[in-house]
Amino acid sequence: ETAALEIKDASKNPNIDLLIADLSSQEDIRNLVKNFKSKYQELHVLINNAGLVLSKRTLTVDGLEMQFAVNHLAPFLLTNLLLDIIKSSTPARIINISSGLHTRAKIDFDDLQSENKYGSFYTYNKSKLALMFFTYELARKLEGTGVTVNAVHPGVIRSGLSRDFNWFMRGFTNIFFRSPKKGAETPIYLATSSELEGITGKYFSNKKEKRSSEASYNEVAAKKCGK
Repeated sequence: ETAALEIKDASKNPNIDLLIADLSSQEDIRNLVKNFKSKYQELHVLINNAGLVLSKRTLTVDGLEMQFAVNHLAPFLLTNLLLDIIKSSTPARIINISSGLHTRAKIDFDDLQSENKYGSFYTYNKSKLALMFFTYELARKLEGTGVTVNAVHPGVIRSGLSRDFNWFMRGFTNIFFRSPKKGAETPIYLATSSELEGITGKYFSNKKEKRSSEASYNEVAAKKCGK
């Protein structure tokens, strides 16, 4: 409640509601969706922004590897649970916050939970690549529905992402990384710009569409999944 009041005061907008959930818990995500649907009948923009990097392999309450669960499975579950209300609210936009580091990742479909191999950024990159797979596939499935799905790399942001690391890494982040306000510019652009009406299945950085390797993602997915 206090956080909602602070946001209202800072934004000078009284029409703000704050619903809180632990995105590492699938039960919490399901309860969040129930709470939202009990209060609202429309949802025109969904920005999946939550993410983390952890120095040590950690499990969620559901027994899943934490990074993969929060960075990929949470937006996957949340989006799909809200998809009915999003489709009935067209035009609508879904925006997934990815990372440029996804280009360095490879997914071992036999080790999605990083039980055999774990590394802070190895696992983080993998989770962001999975989110790109999800973006492209969902965009394909929703083509023609009035719902667009895009991914964005907001830049390297001075957020709490490095809070699990040592003082040097946290200090480096605070000095050299972009401010959260600057990082929010591209997601907000994707959410509101009339220039992007009907644009779907794309990857953006700094308000510009990046040349994506959608074809190669699809090829890798088909090969890995045995299709």
